Amino acid sequence: MQVLSRVLSYAVDPLGKIASNPCEGIKQLYSGDRSDIIWADSDIATLKKTCSPEIAHAVDLASHTGLRLGDLLRLSWVHVGEDAITLPTGKSRRRRGAIIPLCDDLRALLVRIPRNSTTVLTNSKHRPWTAAGFGSSFNTAKKKAGLANKELHFHDLRGTAATKFYVAGLSVRVIAEILAWSEDQVERIIRRYVGRAAATKEIIRQLNEAKKRT
Repeated sequence: MQVLSRVLSYAVDPLGKIASNPCEGIKQLYSGDRSDIIWADSDIATLKKTCSPEIAHAVDLASHTGLRLGDLLRLSWVHVGEDAITLPTGKSRRRRGAIIPLCDDLRALLVRIPRNSTTVLTNSKHRPWTAAGFGSSFNTAKKKAGLANKELHFHDLRGTAATKFYVAGLSVRVIAEILAWSEDQVERIIRRYVGRAAATKEIIRQLNEAKKRT
C-alpha cells in the first residue's frame, strides 16, 4: 500500500497524470505493532544450535541492545564508546541517538565478535551485511532450526531487549527512550513476560532507592 501510494503521488505531482491519489485515506488492516511479542531464551538457544556464527552475533546483539535491524547492520566500531554504544538512529533520520549502556554481558558479546570490518556485524565473507542478504540468511536459519512456523520476526528481538533492560534495573521511562517506544508499550511487555517475582523485586529496589534519596 505504501509503495503504491508513493507511485500514485508521483503521478499527481510532478507528472500531473492524475488529479489525486486514490490511496489517501485508506485505513490499514494491519497496525504493525508487535511490541508485545518477544523471543524467549529457549527460542534463541534453538536458533543458535544450527545457525552460523554471523547470524548468532546479530541475534545476540539485537537482544542486548534493542536496535532496529537497519541500525544494527550499519553499527560501526566507532559507535562503541567506553561506557555506551551511541548511534544516531535511522528511524529518526539521524536526529535522535540511541544510547545503550555497556553492561557486562554486552561488553563480553562485543569482545566475542571478530573485527573483520568497520561495521560490527559482517557476513561469512567478512563484509558488511546488506538488508536483503541478512534477511535471506536469517529466514534460512529459522527454517533450519525448525522455527519457520513460529510467528517470530527478527524485529521481535527488541522486545527481548526490553525485558533484559527491565530485569537489569532500568526504569520503564529509560527503556522507552532507548527503544523509541511509548511507556505503555514497554509496560505491556513487562506485564506479559517478566515474572511477577522479578517485577516485585525491582519495584522494591526502586522504592528503597527513592527512600535513600529522600
